Amino acid sequence: MQPQLKSMRGLDLKQDELFSYTTLEQRIPSDHPLRPLRKLVDTVLASMDQDFDGLYSTRGRASIAPERLLRASLLQVIYTVRSERQLVEQIDFNLLFRWFVGLSMDEPVWDHSTFSQNRDRLFNQEVARLFFQRIKSLEQWPGYASDEHFSVDGTLIDAWASHKSFVRKDGGEPPKDGTRNPYADFKGEKRSNATHRSKTDPEARLARKNKGDASRLAHMAHTMIEHRSGLIVDVECTEFNGHAEVEAALAMLERTAKPGSTVGADKNYDQQAFVQGARKLKVTPHVAQKAKSSAIDGRTTRHEGYTTSLKIRKRIEEGFGWLKTVGGLRKTKLIGRAKLSAQLLLGFSVYNLIRLGSLSGWWRGSHV
Repeated sequence: MQPQLKSMRGLDLKQDELFSYTTLEQRIPSDHPLRPLRKLVDTVLASMDQDFDGLYSTRGRASIAPERLLRASLLQVIYTVRSERQLVEQIDFNLLFRWFVGLSMDEPVWDHSTFSQNRDRLFNQEVARLFFQRIKSLEQWPGYASDEHFSVDGTLIDAWASHKSFVRKDGGEPPKDGTRNPYADFKGEKRSNATHRSKTDPEARLARKNKGDASRLAHMAHTMIEHRSGLIVDVECTEFNGHAEVEAALAMLERTAKPGSTVGADKNYDQQAFVQGARKLKVTPHVAQKAKSSAIDGRTTRHEGYTTSLKIRKRIEEGFGWLKTVGGLRKTKLIGRAKLSAQLLLGFSVYNLIRLGSLSGWWRGSHV
């Protein structure tokens, strides 16, 4: 009689082990790109230590470390986590998230409302811009960034408000029919920023990027990149109006570009206000020429550098595309331009960190 062979199928055991002999540090692969990223982030946060001290009172109960909240917010951008509630849930059971934030294996995670409570103090425009600027002071930055050649552009960020909230300033009210999502018909009604305002986000403006685009309530985001590696060197957030792009671009040039620099831009910037403003700052405007009534002539376009600038300036769209897809900012979930500005600065800070990682060779997008 042949002996019956024993099956080598593993057992589906349901009993939990009481102890674990593997540390959190051992769980994270040694070549994971978040390891060098965290080193860079910790370097930046360490340089902001005194700035964090000034944000908190010397009395009362100790708060959650601001460094942990900021690291968590960076993870939200990198992994496109939709909400802070989902972010906290991920930190609770995701060992990689716990390690990056700085929580131990058994340490309880905070409530999602903590982000809302700390937003005005920790996630404001001043702290976000400081974090953005400190990234530019990293020792890796000068090796990859140019300080002479730049490009500027702007894009629309949809506001957290609907067309139904856009009512007349002289006493108008959003439509109501007793349902959660009331019906509204705007056919034949003239609606403009001069006569209407959103009840949900009063700072939002009815906008469209071009004639064929649909109008929507939005804010404007502006960036300035350097030409060597496409790193973002400055960020602005404004309301949408007919001259916001030019004003924001000149403000960034004044703040960031040194005399003798060049700045590339599309045809929307081919106007006297921008060209003369840039030249007043001693910056050469390399803007794409309009077919008629151009503000620049052969004295600028004859140079080889002009053609180079027009080619490289298109890379500025990469930052906008990344922010709206990976960064989750196609539509902001916060109300008001100040909060959106902080979101933009934080999002583009992450973009620069990842870009530095790609240039250095340690960042691999497959891990995220």
